[in-house]
Amino acid sequence: MRARAQRPAAAARGGGSPWYPSAGLQAIDPIAFVRSVAPFDAIPRALFDEAMKNVDIAFYPAGTALVRIGGEPLRHLYLIRKGSVRLEREGQTIQLLEEGESFGYTSLITRKATLDATVEEDVLVYRLPDEEFQRLLADAHFAGHFAVGLAERLKSSLAHSPVATFQPDLAHEVGALVRRPPVWIDAGATVADAARVMRSEGISSVLVRSDPPGIATDRDFRSRVLAEGRGPGTPLLEVTSRPIFSVPAETPVFEAWKVLLESGVHHLAVARDGEVTGVLTSNDLLKCSAQGPVSVLRGVEQLASRDALPGYANRVAEMASTLLAGGLDANTIAGFVARLGDTLLRRILQWAEDDLGPPPAPYAWVVLGSEGRMEQTLLTDQDNALAFADEGESRRDWYQRLGERVNADLETAGFPRCPGGRMARRWFDGVSGWRREIDDCLENRPHDAGALFDARRAGGQLDFAPIAAALERGRRMRHLVRALAKEAISFTPPSGFLLRRSSTVDLEAHGMTPVVLLARCYAIEAGTQARNTLERLDAALAGGFMGENVHAQVTEAYRFLGGLRLRVLLRRHAAREPLSTEVSLAELTPLERNRLKDSFRAIKGWQEKAAYRYQTNLL
Repeated sequence: MRARAQRPAAAARGGGSPWYPSAGLQAIDPIAFVRSVAPFDAIPRALFDEAMKNVDIAFYPAGTALVRIGGEPLRHLYLIRKGSVRLEREGQTIQLLEEGESFGYTSLITRKATLDATVEEDVLVYRLPDEEFQRLLADAHFAGHFAVGLAERLKSSLAHSPVATFQPDLAHEVGALVRRPPVWIDAGATVADAARVMRSEGISSVLVRSDPPGIATDRDFRSRVLAEGRGPGTPLLEVTSRPIFSVPAETPVFEAWKVLLESGVHHLAVARDGEVTGVLTSNDLLKCSAQGPVSVLRGVEQLASRDALPGYANRVAEMASTLLAGGLDANTIAGFVARLGDTLLRRILQWAEDDLGPPPAPYAWVVLGSEGRMEQTLLTDQDNALAFADEGESRRDWYQRLGERVNADLETAGFPRCPGGRMARRWFDGVSGWRREIDDCLENRPHDAGALFDARRAGGQLDFAPIAAALERGRRMRHLVRALAKEAISFTPPSGFLLRRSSTVDLEAHGMTPVVLLARCYAIEAGTQARNTLERLDAALAGGFMGENVHAQVTEAYRFLGGLRLRVLLRRHAAREPLSTEVSLAELTPLERNRLKDSFRAIKGWQEKAAYRYQTNLL
C-alpha cells in the first residue's frame, strides 16, 4: 500500500486534490480492513495481495466536491475508512456513505459521471486505481458484486453473515445417515411376529407390506397393544401406521427435521429412486446436533410437570444459535421455534384439562402476531385468544380458568405477558361472539381486523375454519385494505441521509414491521390463506400484485433483516441484556451497515409503490 505526504492546504474546499497522510498509518491496519469488506473479502488471496500494492490512502476535508454530474469521471474506486460522502442527483441526496462503503465504480464502468459526490464529513479513503479495478474485474466474484442488483447483493450477504463458531452440517443429505436397509414383514403377521423380528434385528420398527405400505414401531406396541390390553396375537395391521412418512435421500437434514416436527412421528423412511432404502429414527437425527429442534422436541415431550417449564426459553435460544451457525436462515429457524411452541402448548393445555376436567364444549387456542405467522425466533410477548363452541356458553368460567392457567404456564416457560393484555385469560368468546367481533373490526377497527388475519389455531379440537371464514368478507372491502396499507406505510425506514454510523435504528419497527404489515395487505387482496410473510410475498407475486424485481428486493431485504435481528437478539440474550431490537450502526460490521441501508432503501421504494396502488392519500 502506498501513502504519500502532502500538505492539507492542497485539498482546498471545493477542490478535488487529496492530502495523503503519513502519520498514524500503522494504527489503521488497512490490509485487514480492506480484506473485511465486500467484495475484497472473497477474492483469491494472491489477487488481493497484488491489488493492495497499488492502493493508496487519501484525505479530503468536508465540502470537497469529488465529482460532478457531466464532469470528469472518477479514476479510482474509493473505499471509506473514516468520515462520510454524500451522493446527490439534481440537488436531492440519494445516499450518505460511511465507513466500509465504496463509490466510484459507476464512473469506472461507464466512463461517465452520473452523480454528484461531496465530502460530508472529513473523509479518509483507500483508493484503488482504474487499471487495478479493471484487472480485478476478471474475478467473477469481484465483477458480480458491482454487476448484480440489490436483491442479489442482499442474498449474497446472508451467506457471509457472522455466525457462531460451531457449525453443524445441516445441509448434509439425510440419505448419508442411513446405516442399514429396511426390514419388511408381511401384512398377515401378528404383533408377536413383528416383535420377534425387531428383537433379532436390534431395530425399533418394521415396514409392513400392505396397501399402502405401513410401519409398526415399538412405540405403537406400547400405546396400541399393551396400553389397551391387547395380546401378542393381535393382527399387526390393526396397530400399523399408514401411510409411511418418507423423504427423498437427497433431503437436507434440517428439512427432515421439519417433517418429523410437522408429522409428530419418530420414524422416517428414506427413499431413493422411489425405493425405501432405510428408516431413520428421531435419535438418528438427534445426533446431528445436540441443540437441534429434535432434541428440544424430545425434552418438551418428556416434560412431566409444570416444574420443568423454567429454562425452556434458554433451550430455544441455544437451538436458534446452533441453527443460525449451521447456515439456516431466520425464517426457517422461526418455523422450528413455532412447531416446538405448539408442542409445548399442547402439553400445557393437557395439564390444564387434567386439573379442570374435560371441556364443556370443543375449543381452539388461537395464536396471533409473530406466533400466528410462525415467525417468532426467540420468545416474545404472548398474543393469544380462546374460542369455544356456542354450546359452552353457559360454562364461560371454565374457559376463563383455562386461559388463566395456560397464560400463567406460558409465562413460566419464558413467554412474557402481553403489555396490552391481549391474552386468552381476557380475550375469549364463543363462535357467535367471535363472528360479531370480526364484523365490528372489519367495519370500525381496521387495525384489529388486520391482526386477526394472522390468527391460527395452535391447540384444541374446535374447527377454526368457520371463524376464519368470517374474515373473508374483508377481502372485498377496499376501505379496509386501504386503511391497513396506510398504517403499514406509517412505519417508515429511516432515509439513507439520516443513517450515520452513530445512528440507532430499530430493526423491527423500521424494517421488519413495514414488510409484515404491507405483505398482509397484499395477501388480503390476493385472497391467499398464507400467514407467513414470505409466503404472502410469494402469493402477491403469483397474483400479479408485485413485480419480480420488487418482490426479489423486498424478500431478500426481509431475510437479511430477520437474520440480523436474530443475531442481535442472541447477542443480547448471551449478555443477559433486555431483548431489544434497537441497534447502533456502530456495532455492526461494514457489510451489515451497507446491507442494512440497501434493505431500508428497498422497503421504502416498495412503500412508495404501495401508497400509489392503494391511494392512501385519500384517507
